[in-house]
Amino acid sequence: IYNPTNGQFTVHQGPLFANLVVADEINRAPAKTQSALLEAMEERQVSIDGTQHPLGDPFMVLATQNPVEYEGTYPLPEAQLDRFLFKVVVGYPSEEQEKEILRRYHTGFDAH
Repeated sequence: IYNPTNGQFTVHQGPLFANLVVADEINRAPAKTQSALLEAMEERQVSIDGTQHPLGDPFMVLATQNPVEYEGTYPLPEAQLDRFLFKVVVGYPSEEQEKEILRRYHTGFDAH
């Protein structure tokens, strides 16, 4: 960011400079965002105006994505998929399961 008082540019670290980054709906992100995230995941650094800035240790990404059939979603590149340790697929509950979820929500849920 340009500072007019001293004529200098300063780097303001954004959300990728955290130890844990949550990327919601990762497969809806534009190509430029995907590219920056892939660099962070592959090289553990971020490039800003040609200068590389190392990321903290540990650096982890927790991401969600929508099914590829949804409008506006794109399959993730293989290079990016390789950076995730595992994938959990959560399906939609059955009608009976959904009723049980609603019943527990309205009556209060005791996890013990």
